[in-house]
Amino acid sequence: MEQKKIRTRFAPSPTGRMHVGNLRTALYAYLIAKHAGGDFLVRIEDTDRERYVEGAVEIIYRTLQNTGLHHDEGPDKPGNVGPYVQSERQQMGIYARHAEELVEKGEAYRCFCDVERLETLRQEAEARKEMFKYDKHCLELSPEEVAKKLASGAPHVIRQNNPAEGKTTFVDEIYGEISVDNSELDDMILMKSDGFPTYNFANVVDDHLMGITHVVRGNEYLSSSPKYNRLYEAFGWEVPIYVHCPLITNEEHQKLSKRSGHSSYEDLVEQGFLTEAIVNYVALLGWSPGINEEIFSLEQLVSLFDYRNINKSPAVFDMKKFRWMNSEYIKRMDPEVFYGIALPRIQEVLTRPGLDLKKIAALAQTRIETLLEIGDQVDFFQEVPVYDSNLYTHKKMKTNPEVALASLEGILPVLELQEDWSFQGLHDRVMEHVQEKGMKNGQMLWPIRTALSGKASTPGGAFDLGEILGKEESIRRIRKAIDKLKNERA
Repeated sequence: MEQKKIRTRFAPSPTGRMHVGNLRTALYAYLIAKHAGGDFLVRIEDTDRERYVEGAVEIIYRTLQNTGLHHDEGPDKPGNVGPYVQSERQQMGIYARHAEELVEKGEAYRCFCDVERLETLRQEAEARKEMFKYDKHCLELSPEEVAKKLASGAPHVIRQNNPAEGKTTFVDEIYGEISVDNSELDDMILMKSDGFPTYNFANVVDDHLMGITHVVRGNEYLSSSPKYNRLYEAFGWEVPIYVHCPLITNEEHQKLSKRSGHSSYEDLVEQGFLTEAIVNYVALLGWSPGINEEIFSLEQLVSLFDYRNINKSPAVFDMKKFRWMNSEYIKRMDPEVFYGIALPRIQEVLTRPGLDLKKIAALAQTRIETLLEIGDQVDFFQEVPVYDSNLYTHKKMKTNPEVALASLEGILPVLELQEDWSFQGLHDRVMEHVQEKGMKNGQMLWPIRTALSGKASTPGGAFDLGEILGKEESIRRIRKAIDKLKNERA
């Protein structure tokens, strides 16, 4: 028997920026398809008009494009199972026809209950401390009563007719076999009174008609899966393979929210994270390749991805680890590429002429975790910030303000005579002076670096900074540091 071609889909609702959880769903669906040489589809689920956000569809396309998750079929890449926008499918009557088919089979029925009756049922269930479940009241209506109500134009919905006895069992690739008592299944609404399908119904119909073999979604949909299965069985359709992904939480084990500042892809980009690092890290939120390596390109992920290695337990979005991974990507970037990205940010803080911005970028590349840190890392090249003299105190370097003052006063005349102001030239002359005076290296290098930068940490050491600043500016800063130390001792 020929194996069926794997087809997965990403079916977002256009409600704003792409949440990290949605990006992971898209990524896993893409990886499952591409690992097996299958197709990855995009379907826009826009039937919930109250939540629709203008411009959100463009955000979806842009995010998929930027992250490299190129789809084979979608609204902008029509295939043979379109249209790929649910509102367009609704206008074609696709969902209404399938709902009517279920009504004819007795697998669904028309419900004319008004809001007041449903609210009363809900309150009664709460009083009994039970979960609300529709009581099948309208299932008992005779065909004549239904016809009469329809003729009068009475508003109604179409509900799924779930059995009240027995069990419904389904298999999830991650969570295994799950059985639910049918008595717990609510007769969910399939078609709303406005003629639009519910999310759950449209999902099942579209997944079948589009030939989706693997349904990837968050585990919050596990509880709805029995009702989905009942629909597949009612239609006589093959049930797809379910892959439910674990919840993503923050470090406090709370669900990621917009308030956290890193709940969406665009949030992360705005915070200076590289797209490649975002994709890499999101792939590891709930999945493991089974090897020690953690840095993977998208192509490597396609090769390695096995959805059976997805975890059941919630995945923690560890910002510290994510920042480390982003720093690794920055360090591994081609220096010219990094320079192109960093230059606008460097120019925002450095306007003094004569600075070698390419060397400054090269130093910053080895020290930053996010692109937003570039400005703070290099701003001292413009001017030394106000700093406390205690910055000269460093136990490991065996220096303090008094030692620093002596060191700077001793090296100043040496530097004033120095002609070779290259990194190597400065290194050789300063280290020669240190040996002549019998000093510890740190007792000289820490004070020079501090005098030149006014910062506790810098990209590059004393000789890097001196070379970039040039002789005149370096001498000026060292003299200013000596005056500062003298004045504070007086």
